[in-house]
Amino acid sequence: MIDKIIPLFSILTAGVILFSTTGHAESNKLIPVPVNEHLYMIADEGGNIGLFIGKDGTFLIDDQFAPLTEKIVAAIKSVGGDYPKFLINTHYHGDHTGGNENLGKGGTLIFSHDNVRERLSAGSFIKEFNNKRAAVVREGLPVVTFSEDISFHLNGDTIRAQHVPHAHTDGDSFIYFQTANVIHAGDIFFNGFYPFIDVTHGGSLKGMIQAVDKILLLADDDTKIIAGHGPIGDKAELTEYSQMLGIAYERLRRLKAEGKNVEEVIDAKPLADLEEAWGDGMFKGDRWIEIIYTGV
Repeated sequence: MIDKIIPLFSILTAGVILFSTTGHAESNKLIPVPVNEHLYMIADEGGNIGLFIGKDGTFLIDDQFAPLTEKIVAAIKSVGGDYPKFLINTHYHGDHTGGNENLGKGGTLIFSHDNVRERLSAGSFIKEFNNKRAAVVREGLPVVTFSEDISFHLNGDTIRAQHVPHAHTDGDSFIYFQTANVIHAGDIFFNGFYPFIDVTHGGSLKGMIQAVDKILLLADDDTKIIAGHGPIGDKAELTEYSQMLGIAYERLRRLKAEGKNVEEVIDAKPLADLEEAWGDGMFKGDRWIEIIYTGV
């Protein structure tokens, strides 16, 4: 399902998750992918960045890893943007927030849901990958937080960040550009493959489905949707993804109601018919079930 961007998964020794995509970056620079007239996606070693430029300042959605900040700023300037004035984190994971400290020290104002700041302040441990992340220093923490949603009025558009509870994590937000008709879904949307769901930190398969449904209510056939990982998508692709999540949820919920433990569920191969389409990314179905089953 992903014909231009091949997701690769590995673990950094620094203790953060790395999702890299090929096809976007040359060896010495990043190339922003146009989404709309003043909107771009930047993809490299972490989650997909959203970039919105204009006279009111550069607005950034997520920032990948700290070593990439200089390349990201160069990419922004290559399309006429300035050093980021505003940054919003879609959730707390290091492949989306690793550049916070650098940008914060550079004067960028950082926004997030309340729970993102809490996770970054406390540090975290993702047991599925045995990854520990230390608490983020003050300069890297969001300065403005919100509990449900927040709106920005910038560069001729109204941008709404909406929190969706217990989806990929307990602090996810998606970002909707109303005039441009573009949505940055963060890690609510892994375009073309099974998503990681951080059950330990409040995520759940049911919450992911509900979050996707909220995005679908806003989207129309012309909406462009920036996934947290994978290529830029549209409503049709997000609908396919939603259907896959729904099928998986109903099958796993039924097995859980029957009292099956995770080993028994894996042996039953309930996702076998989904594997060819969705199991060629981060996880095969067995591993995905192992990760998400307690949150079903």
